[in-house]
Amino acid sequence: MTAADDLLQEEQQEDLFEKRVFQIEKGQEPMRIDKWIHGRVEGSTRNKIQISIATGLVTVNGNPVKNNYRVKPGDQLVVLSFTNPEYTQLKIENIPLNIVYEDDAVLVLNKPANMVVHPGVGNFSGTLLNGVAYHLLQQNPNISEEELPRYGLVHRIDKNTTGLLVVAKTPEASAHLAKQFFNHTVKRKYMALVWGNVEDETGTITGNIARHPQFRKMFTVFPEGDVGKHAVTHYRVLQRMNYVTLVECILETGRTHQIRVHMKHIGHTLFNDWEYGGERILKGTIYTKYKQFVENCFEACPRCALHAQTLGFVHPTTGEDMHFTADIPADMQKAIDKWSNYVQSKNHAI
Repeated sequence: MTAADDLLQEEQQEDLFEKRVFQIEKGQEPMRIDKWIHGRVEGSTRNKIQISIATGLVTVNGNPVKNNYRVKPGDQLVVLSFTNPEYTQLKIENIPLNIVYEDDAVLVLNKPANMVVHPGVGNFSGTLLNGVAYHLLQQNPNISEEELPRYGLVHRIDKNTTGLLVVAKTPEASAHLAKQFFNHTVKRKYMALVWGNVEDETGTITGNIARHPQFRKMFTVFPEGDVGKHAVTHYRVLQRMNYVTLVECILETGRTHQIRVHMKHIGHTLFNDWEYGGERILKGTIYTKYKQFVENCFEACPRCALHAQTLGFVHPTTGEDMHFTADIPADMQKAIDKWSNYVQSKNHAI
């Protein structure tokens, strides 16, 4: 690969997707686009490239093309591709899955708390993807074990976040869903219990998100400049409970820890989010009885109080609008009920 064909721009738009822009310069002989990309994108295969082209993940000068298109000098290629989670091994494990919906193309799951989505350092066993791999291999033993996680996972949620997740069952479905996530057309709504009385009934939080400069496992907001990835979260107050608020959050973008980081940025850290300081009493009184009450709420929901409640997307093969809802899980609902009862008892006391 010569300097004339160098990658001009590489911008990660979603945590699992990457946008690459190539400029074809003078001297390039006409060449099939799938062959040209294959020679320049590490780890790609002609088959996967052809699927990406067919589903519109590759454009030339802003327009979709066919696999037999021949690149020429002056063309600008935009290639959307996966940035797959890194892992060193995949254990095929018979892990119970809460399957909300399944057909030949997609699998929609309701993920429990305390489950990592994909294998990684320190988490090679017990992940959601390990269980999905087992489930899919039971259906089709001819699928390559190495290929399963790479084309199936199109988004993810945090270990202690519960709720809905969609997995693609074919490379074609994966490419179609990937384009929807990249274009921010997938509808995702979360329920979050946050510290403090959120002042406005509705609002929008906009701020680039990047890793914290000091604490590498955390992320933070960079409201100005070019640091981090553009992120937008819309929120609406559902219930006020004196020192905490139940809010509905709608993602316009999908960044790592986005809701947790954005809500903390506006002064409303998620309840019992130990990574971002929500496991401490951030609002309320100094009385021992109140402290004990909050500890009881922490015990009821021993995790970050965040739930991916709704998920909507266009079905990759039928074109049908799909919409799914998962009830708030028992642990988070128990904490919400305790706060709600606390407010009622306070009101009765007045």
